[in-house]
Amino acid sequence: MRRTIILSALVLGMLTITLTADEGDKPATQPSPDDMKAAMEKVKQITEPGPHHKVLDRFLGKWETESRVFMGPTPTAPEKGQSEFAWLMEGRWLKCEYTNTMMGMSYQGFTLTGYDNFKKSYVTTMVSSMDTMMVRAEGDLDPSGKSLVLYGPMDEYMTGEQDKMVKYVWRFESATKMTLEVHDLPIGEKNTKVVEVTFNKM
Repeated sequence: MRRTIILSALVLGMLTITLTADEGDKPATQPSPDDMKAAMEKVKQITEPGPHHKVLDRFLGKWETESRVFMGPTPTAPEKGQSEFAWLMEGRWLKCEYTNTMMGMSYQGFTLTGYDNFKKSYVTTMVSSMDTMMVRAEGDLDPSGKSLVLYGPMDEYMTGEQDKMVKYVWRFESATKMTLEVHDLPIGEKNTKVVEVTFNKM
């Protein structure tokens, strides 16, 4: 009931703004039943989970991880960790809590991932105990549906770079294995991969 009331309020607000904009300074008219029905359908499409959200099911569960840092084409020795993906809001927002080590330093992290129906793209936000940055990215599945590719800006405090573009690639290799690649795009066209994390389901 409460959800219906909220949706109705959103629809009325949207219609009022639209009618006012269309008619200039004229007072807004009462929306017709057909207008209300069309607006409700549009709101439902934007606010309700759909097929894109089902893709997030692939992440659910506990995973053992192996992380490697790349210096050019050469990776460091793998470092082990653990991740757990679970719903923060069922069918909408996926959370991940993880523990890992990088270059011998242990850290914890948290990510929030979902699909934004309005933007028509997957969106993610990441924070960790390694620094004070909040990293954001958005993107989409590749045509095969086997990789999720996202782009977003990141600050590099060691070099002073701000908002450099980074690419994140999730490769879904099987139901029990996936890989995350992080690419530092300003490096150039070759050897852009700087981090790789392999996930094996526990």
